[in-house]
Amino acid sequence: MRILLVGASGTIGRAIQTELESRHEVIPAGRHSGDVRLDIHDSESIRAAFEELDGVDAVVSATGSVKFAPFEEMQAADYVMSLRNKLMGQVNLVLIGRDYVAPSGSFTLTSGLLDEDPILGGTAASMVNGGINAFVLAASIEMPARQRINAVSPGVIEEALDQYAPFFRGFEPVPALRAARAYAKSVEGARTGVVFRVR
Repeated sequence: MRILLVGASGTIGRAIQTELESRHEVIPAGRHSGDVRLDIHDSESIRAAFEELDGVDAVVSATGSVKFAPFEEMQAADYVMSLRNKLMGQVNLVLIGRDYVAPSGSFTLTSGLLDEDPILGGTAASMVNGGINAFVLAASIEMPARQRINAVSPGVIEEALDQYAPFFRGFEPVPALRAARAYAKSVEGARTGVVFRVR
């Protein structure tokens, strides 16, 4: 398969590429790095990337940012930024990509555990992750040309724990490679409308 991997330079993205590249052609993409430049905030950038590639069998998104801050400090703009970035950025990959991904191809998005296990300062992440999971479930029954769509919801990644540890005290970290196997299951399997939770 030809797999477009958005967010390939990140911790999870690198592990996904390692997991898939021995069996498939993985095309790394990102805003500042990769074989293809793609900014999920910019619909024209997404469309230009798909035009450049001239067709792929799968899209994997391992990207998206949200605002972490105490609820009492959060403002509407913080939620809007989180929605536009991690949620709508990935939704736009699907909306535009459905015209370029092969019949029976797939999309795999990234959410996270905070939709079901919230933390202090994580209201935006909880909201966005829940939205991604709900979108995947609903879109799966209407995808064109037998295309599939799933999400992977990893726990806090072990290799990034030094950055996120203060937010996730007591959480069991997940090795990036174990999370990457869930993306492989989504891409190489047959299921659709599934949130693969890696804890």
